[in-house]
Amino acid sequence: MYISKHMTSDPITVSSSMLLPEARALLNEYHFRHLPVVDREGKLVGMLTDRDLRSAYPSSVISDSERRLIYERVEKTAVSEIMSTECVFLNTDSTLDDALLLFDRDQMGALPVLDNDLVVGIFSIRDLTTAYKSAFGVGEKGAVMIGIYDDHSPAIMSRLVTLLEEQGVPFTRVLRVQDTKNGDSIYLRVNTFKIAAVLNLLEDNGFSVKRFT
Repeated sequence: MYISKHMTSDPITVSSSMLLPEARALLNEYHFRHLPVVDREGKLVGMLTDRDLRSAYPSSVISDSERRLIYERVEKTAVSEIMSTECVFLNTDSTLDDALLLFDRDQMGALPVLDNDLVVGIFSIRDLTTAYKSAFGVGEKGAVMIGIYDDHSPAIMSRLVTLLEEQGVPFTRVLRVQDTKNGDSIYLRVNTFKIAAVLNLLEDNGFSVKRFT
């Protein structure tokens, strides 16, 4: 699951010499929150966020005279003055897991994607959630998640898959999860509207199904 399949390719970028009002207009026009800053060759030199811009513009609680002075200064300020230069980024061969770990560690909303040091994409938290929804079949027609207690009995995974295939039960994902607190589990993404019949089938064949009532 590579982020190159889910990123926004050829993102809008800005130069470090662009003035802040121009950058702000871009963010407002396209409803972005992050803009990669690149040099003439397209290499990443910084990141500009809507938070950076909000910090540069005057507060609503200051006097009109102070606000005018700040606006005058902002109109002449280049992106290079407020952008972040210590940038976290992904590569085209990075995985969804790589992105998840970086988002969690650095609390970023989006990350630039590089290929040979050139900015070729941008990957956001929304892209990540969309990708994981697709990977785990969330929202597919008739898709239901079933939990089974994993007792680590011999060949439990093989027995489970074989049973479903032999009985013609359509399934798309099988996930084994370790949980020291609540007990290890196996989760199935089953595509059926006859969920009760599937649960009974599993229990009749010795699997301990997680039923929530």
